[in-house]
Amino acid sequence: VAAMERLVERLEKAVERLETVCQGPGRCGDDSSSKGVAQYVQAFDALLAGPVAEYIKISKEVGGDVQKHAEMVHAGLMSERGLLVVASQHQQPAENAFSALLKPISEQIQGVQNFREKNRGSKMFNHLSAVSESIPALGWVAMAPKPGPYVKEMTDAAMFYTNRILKEYKDVDKKQVDWVKAYLSIWTELQAYIKEYHTTGLTWSKTGPVATEVAKSASSAPAGLAPPPPGPPPPPAPAPSSCSSDDSASRSALFAQINRGEGITSGLRHVSDDMKTHKNPALKNQGGPVRSGPKPFTAPKPACNANPSPKTSPKAPALLELEGKKWRVENQENAPNLLISDTELKQVAYVFKCTNSTLQIKGKINSITLDNCKKLGLVFDDVVGIVEIINSRDVKVQVMGKVPTISINKTDGCHVYLSKNSLECEIVSAKSSEMNILIPTEGGDFTEFPVPEQFKTVWNGQKLVTTVTEIAG
Repeated sequence: VAAMERLVERLEKAVERLETVCQGPGRCGDDSSSKGVAQYVQAFDALLAGPVAEYIKISKEVGGDVQKHAEMVHAGLMSERGLLVVASQHQQPAENAFSALLKPISEQIQGVQNFREKNRGSKMFNHLSAVSESIPALGWVAMAPKPGPYVKEMTDAAMFYTNRILKEYKDVDKKQVDWVKAYLSIWTELQAYIKEYHTTGLTWSKTGPVATEVAKSASSAPAGLAPPPPGPPPPPAPAPSSCSSDDSASRSALFAQINRGEGITSGLRHVSDDMKTHKNPALKNQGGPVRSGPKPFTAPKPACNANPSPKTSPKAPALLELEGKKWRVENQENAPNLLISDTELKQVAYVFKCTNSTLQIKGKINSITLDNCKKLGLVFDDVVGIVEIINSRDVKVQVMGKVPTISINKTDGCHVYLSKNSLECEIVSAKSSEMNILIPTEGGDFTEFPVPEQFKTVWNGQKLVTTVTEIAG
């Protein structure tokens, strides 16, 4: 027994020395191909030791909320490494077991996003937003058959905020610029990693036992890296970005479903004693099916659309971003302070499905389109082309400068406030109702004039003549 104890003690000391030499994953000289560690796990460790380590280092230098956020991102990546270790040693499990394995990653995603929401007053809010918008990329392990493009899509979602950071600090603080490069390189490298090892989805071992929730014990961190801290409540996980086989589609849907946590049981109802057949035998003799409760839970399969949206989630993501020459403002709800200020003459703005929000556009742009909006307020300076309002309801538009044409089509409830410089504006309307034009007065108030909706047409012997009719009463 004493000899065995000495042997164990020697082994522990040897491990400590090895860990000291390594100083992190993938840094053990030529012996990086350790036995029992799959090649794709080693490649992921190299990513952790490279771009991720650089991002963590610069985040610590920046400090504050950025550092705290980086620690949470690191925890998410370590949870992902744990799943990769399990996949490298086990065969693909059934859906319910896989959902349990996905949960730690899911929790970390939610934690990162919650941190941003709780710190909206942070001076580093653009940094927090860039990370929060792209962190769902960790969900690539549940995506098939195109996990790589999914990661790119999530990375693109961060660009609006990283561009803001670059613009703000470009000639002021090089460290902030380096932070952006380091953070974005994580996802660039991850795309290359996925392309090489998991092109059509997470690669599972062809041998070994079938993975179960218990197999999470294999998720130990590589030497030199701390294990991930426990995460906050589960997130609304990313849904698949493209339609694939039933298996992968339901797997991705399940990834979203497990994050409901206890909410899964919210649709169940209490069964009283008088509804139980073993306590009320008379129920057995009644005609018709005895069961009247809910069906067993199953993961819903997302429908395959001919033209899937960029993010096929139950609720489309809110956007405010510049895509080429087009400002896209989409799916905003209860957002009273939307602002586009960095504009150019060649740019256009497309505002789609925004509700109960207010958007201000500064500067001079080419055109603005409001489509499928409700209770939206738009304030803009100058438009050289046209402002078009279509398929909308209860919108208010205010011109601060000049606009030559405003078109109102298939819209119910539209107030247009003109400026003194835009009184020559042409207003074209069709299939619309409750339209009012407000003209400024000398005192700074507005006088309201309704746009006619009812017309009378007669044949005068040569052509049709249409005139506006006043509604009686």
